[in-house]
Amino acid sequence: MLRNNKVKVTGVFVILAFTLFSFVGPTERYFEIAKNLDIFATLFKEVNAYYVDEVDPDKMIRVGIDAMLESLDPYTNYIPEDEIESFRTMTTGQYAGIGALIGTIDSKTIITMPYEGYAAYNAGLRIGDELLEIDGKDVSGKDVSAISTLLKGQARTELQLKVRRYGHEEPLTFAFKREKITVTNVPFYGKVSNDIGYVKLEDFTSDAGKEVAKAVEELKEKGATKLILDLRNNPGGLLSEAVNVSNVFIPKNKEVVSTKGKVSEWNKVYKTLNNPVDTEMPLVVLTNGGSASAAEIVSGVIQDYDRGVLVGGKTYGKGLVQTTRPLTYNAQLKVTTAKYYIPSGRCIQSLDYTHRDEEGKVHKIADSLKMEFKTANGRSVYDGGGLDPDVEMEAEYYAPITISLISKGLIFNYATRYAYDKGSIPPAADFELTDAEYNAFKQWLSDKDYDYTTKVEQDLVKLEESAKKEKYYEDIQNQLHELEKRVKHNKELDLEKFKSEIKQALEEEIASRFYLQKGNIEASFDSDSDVQKAIQLLSNTSNYNKILSTK
Repeated sequence: MLRNNKVKVTGVFVILAFTLFSFVGPTERYFEIAKNLDIFATLFKEVNAYYVDEVDPDKMIRVGIDAMLESLDPYTNYIPEDEIESFRTMTTGQYAGIGALIGTIDSKTIITMPYEGYAAYNAGLRIGDELLEIDGKDVSGKDVSAISTLLKGQARTELQLKVRRYGHEEPLTFAFKREKITVTNVPFYGKVSNDIGYVKLEDFTSDAGKEVAKAVEELKEKGATKLILDLRNNPGGLLSEAVNVSNVFIPKNKEVVSTKGKVSEWNKVYKTLNNPVDTEMPLVVLTNGGSASAAEIVSGVIQDYDRGVLVGGKTYGKGLVQTTRPLTYNAQLKVTTAKYYIPSGRCIQSLDYTHRDEEGKVHKIADSLKMEFKTANGRSVYDGGGLDPDVEMEAEYYAPITISLISKGLIFNYATRYAYDKGSIPPAADFELTDAEYNAFKQWLSDKDYDYTTKVEQDLVKLEESAKKEKYYEDIQNQLHELEKRVKHNKELDLEKFKSEIKQALEEEIASRFYLQKGNIEASFDSDSDVQKAIQLLSNTSNYNKILSTK
């Protein structure tokens, strides 16, 4: 134990040494390193020996490491040996398991999405199945992460699952083998009109570029002459795959991104290496606040070269590059080593982690410090705050009743019930609930708990509290009560008032029961304002070209 702790302390010292390097000259630097390492080591020994209660040395050092790295940025992380597998899964999209997502619905652990073609799906597990036992062990009450760990293991090892399924009185048992799972970066591609293709890119793990290239090629073969690339809520991933995805749309030997950091030898310019799939077809890239890192590189490249139009919301603004460095005892350090710059020369990092305020808080880069850059056609673009879309769309939000129905699992559970009772539905793009079916859903809800509080009701409570505190309550008491009556929500009325969005959420969930993730995505197109705007823009060549011309 002590030897292991010393190793972990050494890891802290190494990281601390890197931090100190940037503040002092060479001679003073080594003195500061030695002094601070000595202080830390003696402090750790004294606390471990004399603190009034027993302390867990492993936990104490981990807290120290995490706190130290947290003072830098959220992306510099210590990865101990027992977390390496999860980290590898995140970066490669590969793991050994059953090939299904699980989640908590109504306090039960449920299969929320099996991957088509993998072990769980092939064995017969379906969305909505409640996990009861894994290899004879009762998993009720266990959290999702613990159950996920039990489901994973070496490829080709056997496991047995006992589940409860809607419509079956007795639990069902499934026995099969774990297998190597590779989660696709492109869960769906298809056509949204006769000549417009659509590609949903969710991650930038290994082979993202190949998957996008394959999707675009097949869509072109099926008659697509225009394309929508959906990067919304894509958190990014491998920088190399950002280059490969960009290469699908821009010519060979074009600059995609450059990196600049403290270690000048690591500074590099990344260019496209292959012939593109298509450099001419009109292209719309969908973005929002969840588009980050590699997703922003691709979006920025498309914008800087005026290769396509960005539609949606401002991107997250992560312009930092991380490198993984090995530590002793198979641990690793994921450390921010550089900032990246897209072809126009801008860095879109929005938060300034270097300059914190007196309370240690991080703030966005001030507008006054942002610089103007130019795209290939001379359009003005700016750094320091994510990517601004060329066509900005207003963010859409669910009503409180819809959020309540989703969060309490009622939409999910009814979709499962509907699917088993119905047996089949039309293709996801054509599926629509009838009014009679929606009324049946309302009837099913009649004895369910889905209470909620609207934002207006919350504000009224605060107003009443403020009025009492400032001694105005008696003066406006009658008006407040009258206002409360007017805004107090009524579930029955809200089920009709917000029928379209509730119905849409139901249709998407039901479509996933029959067509899995692809069905869920395809069923959303009609109500997706970003997709509809992209279709409208691509159908009007004049407007599309006007956006890309010099302003």
